[in-house]
Amino acid sequence: MATTIRLDVVSAEEALFSGDVLELTAPGEMGAMGILPNHSQLIATLKPGELNYKTSEGVSTLFVAGGIIEVQPTIVTILADSAVRAEDLDEKAAEAAVGRAQDALAGKDPEDLDYAAIQAELDAAKAQIEMIHRIGKTLKH
Repeated sequence: MATTIRLDVVSAEEALFSGDVLELTAPGEMGAMGILPNHSQLIATLKPGELNYKTSEGVSTLFVAGGIIEVQPTIVTILADSAVRAEDLDEKAAEAAVGRAQDALAGKDPEDLDYAAIQAELDAAKAQIEMIHRIGKTLKH
């Protein structure tokens, strides 16, 4: 029985991680999903939040702003809408994004708004801020 599973995390901008992991936790739409080697096959959507994975060197964290996860018994592929390494998160930029989204919702003609896009930006920015506050003690700024 395999003791590791291959993890590939990519976004439109870059490949963020590719390697063998002991386990991972992904932010599924219905809640956090724990994935171990030899997991059942699965395709699911991701919501903005933390992606944690454990390698032989320790635990690493990425922020994903949604996307899709495909799980096979020996490989997990995450196609993230966007993703950032935890140490690269910027609280001021996330707070500015929340402000922009809230301003857009408050001050525009409803016919001109793309509510889904604005809500997605707002959800991602709020999730980043929550993650920064939760794990902020380990982040270097």
